[in-house]
Amino acid sequence: MEKWMVAAKKADFNRLSETFSISPVLARIMVNRGLKTDEEFERFLYGNLDSLHRPEKMKDMDLGLACIRRAIDGGELICIASDFDVDGVFSGYILWRGIRRVGGRAYVVAPDRIQEGYGLNTRIVREAYGKGAGCILTCDNGIAAAEAVEAAKSLGLNVIITDHHEVLQLPPADAVIDPKREDCEYPFKGLCGAGVAWKFIELLYEAYGVPKQEFYELLPFAAIATVADVMDLVDENRIIVKYGLHALAKINHPGLQAVIRHSGLNSRHISAHDVGFKIGPCFNAAGRLDSADMAIRLLQTEDWQEAEKMAAELVELNQSRKEMTLLGAERAAAQVERERLHKDKIIVLCLENCHESLAGIIAGRLKEKFHRPAIVGTESDGVIKASGRSIEAYNMFEELSACRDLFLRFGGHAMAAGMSFKKENLPVLRERLNQSCTLSEEDFIPVIHIDVPMPLGYISEGFIQELDLLEPFGKGNRKPVFAEKHLSVLRASIIGKNKNVLKMRVRNDSGVSMDALYYEDIEAFDACVEKAYGKDGKNRMYAGLSNPVDLAFTYYPSLNEYGGRRTLQIVIQNFQRIPR
Repeated sequence: MEKWMVAAKKADFNRLSETFSISPVLARIMVNRGLKTDEEFERFLYGNLDSLHRPEKMKDMDLGLACIRRAIDGGELICIASDFDVDGVFSGYILWRGIRRVGGRAYVVAPDRIQEGYGLNTRIVREAYGKGAGCILTCDNGIAAAEAVEAAKSLGLNVIITDHHEVLQLPPADAVIDPKREDCEYPFKGLCGAGVAWKFIELLYEAYGVPKQEFYELLPFAAIATVADVMDLVDENRIIVKYGLHALAKINHPGLQAVIRHSGLNSRHISAHDVGFKIGPCFNAAGRLDSADMAIRLLQTEDWQEAEKMAAELVELNQSRKEMTLLGAERAAAQVERERLHKDKIIVLCLENCHESLAGIIAGRLKEKFHRPAIVGTESDGVIKASGRSIEAYNMFEELSACRDLFLRFGGHAMAAGMSFKKENLPVLRERLNQSCTLSEEDFIPVIHIDVPMPLGYISEGFIQELDLLEPFGKGNRKPVFAEKHLSVLRASIIGKNKNVLKMRVRNDSGVSMDALYYEDIEAFDACVEKAYGKDGKNRMYAGLSNPVDLAFTYYPSLNEYGGRRTLQIVIQNFQRIPR
């Protein structure tokens, strides 16, 4: 059973409404997002590219820029060492394109996910040295690569780190650019790797007199990485994504346009949801199931036909990934039930015959299903490589840090982590995590945070349009949740090509009626109705006859446009019976 909680943050909503020409409801939602001052409201609603922080505020940015300029001016080959995920691939592309634009020589390389794992390694270092590179520039990695950095320095290579992960110990590089450094005074710590790379290129372009507009042409790539890496859409990230998505609708880039087309998206309107669930996963699929090289080449190519071919392959690869993930998640859930791991506070398991790149996604599925932190590993040659996903009440990085003695490799943050360890340490890890866990039973109950209990009568076309001011939605700026307690379901039917959409006509106690759509678990909805009102009540509801069905819904309002008509409707997110 979910726990519904109404946000109760206080503020002078009427004053905020008048000051910023928004409705009191919108003001309430923004306060719920943690905005307090008029300056924060102004930045949230009207912040633009001029509102971004200057990159030179980032520690070592000056040293890194000077080092790269020496390499470019000296004609040195620059090795850009990226990661295999979307953030790594896109940050690598931003740096590659930026360096080439000012006359530099560079290539992008990513580690093999399966054979090498995350981050800069000695193979990449040796390869760079063999190619005659004079400099290694990392992106979205490197902060934990002390050994590889030392190897590079011993060969006489300069090393510049650009990263955004947590800093445990600074590697011995010529410059370490990471806003999470304790001694870094950059005002915003939440940039992704591509965000840091984009900032680096801003200064590089300024140093070589490249027009500002060309710098902004790289914005869509930083925006895609920000969404795909699930960064909080606040402060700079909100501006980067907002304006990056606008630019994406007009971009003339072979690779991106081909992926958008093959994903069946409307190129004139790409949402953060489209990026997070369609574009991002396609580029991620390369690094998961094949090689990140394919994704890198797709971004680099200027050949439209080649882009079409590679995009089709990526979309097909992502489809395979989805099917493998679904099967793996079903097997993992069955294993949890079979071994009664759901009785543990922290789920820790090793899944046989699973592609190791899918472990993190499957851990996320288990977390959602059982609403508790989950760690899923795959074993090879006596070593388990694992990924974990957490809930809000559990800082996974901190808790796993206390078990660092068990790990061969480890990294992450509060909500996710990756690690490898010997197979015999699996039960030890499970026991230690569960013994030290202080989560209460209350923490395992999913909480639905309601922004505003709002009657259907408040919904209007103007209000729906006003909600657009809050976009883009995502982590740190979730889509608002509205609710009404007692809605009578006048009739219901299951529609859609795959019969996976529940369409209802609902009416509140004030007599306002509206269409409602539900896209989730229809079986669970039917079970709820039948439990509360019996089979007869459910059958009468589906027959459109007088019936007793009375439910509380959380929802989001929208417009249905069909046949030239625009009608108001709500999209149901959650439901439960609340007795009168």
